[in-house]
Amino acid sequence: MPDLLVASNTPLSRTQLRDSLGRVRFAGSLAALLLAVVAFSATTSTFLTGSNLSLILQQSVVIGMLALGQTLIILTAGIDLANGAIAVLASVVMAKLVFHDHDPVAALLVGMAVAVLLAGISGVLVTRLHLPPFIVTLGMLTVVTATARLYTGSSSLPVSSDLLVWLGHAVSLGSFTFTYGTVLWLAAYVAAGYVLTQTAWGVRVFAVGNNREAARLAGVKVDQVLLSVYVAAGCCYALAAWEMLGRVPNADPSGYASANLDSITAVVIGGTSLFGGRGGVAGTLIGVLIVTVLRNGLTQAGIDSLYQDVTTGVLVVAAVAVDQLVRRRQR
Repeated sequence: MPDLLVASNTPLSRTQLRDSLGRVRFAGSLAALLLAVVAFSATTSTFLTGSNLSLILQQSVVIGMLALGQTLIILTAGIDLANGAIAVLASVVMAKLVFHDHDPVAALLVGMAVAVLLAGISGVLVTRLHLPPFIVTLGMLTVVTATARLYTGSSSLPVSSDLLVWLGHAVSLGSFTFTYGTVLWLAAYVAAGYVLTQTAWGVRVFAVGNNREAARLAGVKVDQVLLSVYVAAGCCYALAAWEMLGRVPNADPSGYASANLDSITAVVIGGTSLFGGRGGVAGTLIGVLIVTVLRNGLTQAGIDSLYQDVTTGVLVVAAVAVDQLVRRRQR
């Protein structure tokens, strides 16, 4: 990515060092994924099968879509603790409208609009009131979680609409199964990768995350870029809500309670810096697969889910520690 903010005549500029270290971290994440696949293939007889590998992709779609939006926000040195709750609220809005005989298309659009609106509100609070993203989204998490339970009376809603569960439909290639949700998820990553690396908007996103004040002095409209990032992330959360209903045709207001942390874990493991300005969606894709492969493989190995949470927590702490070391080497 072209750097708008740093120039140097030294043999190895900070930009070159950053890109070099970024490639090393991406290679490390990819190596970790391959190592996990090899380990679980050697220790379980059912891991490396077409049906299980397709299941891993299907298990990745919701966290993967949430992590895509999370990546955009973290690239600007922000964070969104409410992304999973927003998607859950959007999914129960869709389900309840259809449950009360409203048109499925209208229900889908209203639910998606709710996700985009809530993410946009977070963006407005960050850009207009200059509140820290952590505090804004922590408050949004509490409000949205409570709203979802109040809206449904803390009861789950069965979903029978073909449109709302459409992303769960699949095409089989032998023992390997592709759901429409998997295709949408991967297509969204390709599109986001192109936008971030090949458009002026993507350059501005990285510039704001790298050095907000320098970006402003270079003519970047920082608040507009930040708000657009939160809206774009809201679109990802809207798609994640649809993916939820495709995965399980039952809208649960208490579901996906750890989705926000899983998405942050995937982004950080994938090499995107929590301090902004470095990373991308390719690394996040690898991070999502690492998180899903670990959960899938440990489950097949008979490991208690609590130990799975411990493993995930250790991974994210290790990834943040590596990120700190990288930043120190850049100085």
